[in-house]
Amino acid sequence: MSTIFQVFLTVSAQKDLEEIFSFLVDNDSKNAAEYVLSSIEKKLETLREFPLRGVYPNELAVLGILDYRELFFKPYRIIYKVQDLKVYIILISDGRRDMQTLLQKRILS
Repeated sequence: MSTIFQVFLTVSAQKDLEEIFSFLVDNDSKNAAEYVLSSIEKKLETLREFPLRGVYPNELAVLGILDYRELFFKPYRIIYKVQDLKVYIILISDGRRDMQTLLQKRILS
């Protein structure tokens, strides 16, 4: 039997999801927004059983910071940290954005 981890969205990550949803509703369709949100939620759910499956974000790994991992639902990147039996979702963002700046604001400051 495998260990089950709890997955938590930080306030910032919850806001990221809300912004992604609103952007897609405004610029594509409600169906597209619901599909993306549902797909990201499915990715998050996989972390309950396999939290270490993600890779180290390149922007942090080059700085020697290996406390965070990421999953992809292209073009979105899901950055998270595993602590004990908990997974904390730190950032959910379109990977085409300036991730270095986003990560500095969320993690390094």
